[in-house]
Amino acid sequence: VQLQASGGGLVQAGGSLRLSCAASGSISRFGVMGWYRQAPGKQRESVATITSGGLRNYVDSVKGRFTVSRDNAKNTVYLQMNSLKPEDTAVYYCNARSSIVDYWGRGTQVTVSS
Repeated sequence: VQLQASGGGLVQAGGSLRLSCAASGSISRFGVMGWYRQAPGKQRESVATITSGGLRNYVDSVKGRFTVSRDNAKNTVYLQMNSLKPEDTAVYYCNARSSIVDYWGRGTQVTVSS
């Protein structure tokens, strides 16, 4: 399975972006899909994950601002990002994980200007 992330860009603080992660195959077999990010000089961190059953988990810094969703019919995972802050600036990566496999997509750059 290949994962293609898109939707990144440059936005002013307070603005919104919607990231999409399109998979080349079915995502229904992946128990967890999610978004991670890596800022310059920092480790990659989990931003938001969603299980096949729809349970969502967010890092504290994005709670109330970001929403993760998945559309199994379209084999796509989304990350709606509102009220963006300069500290959200990072490369965002899509991940698909099951008990035996772990796929990563190429990242998409998100830059939030103050």
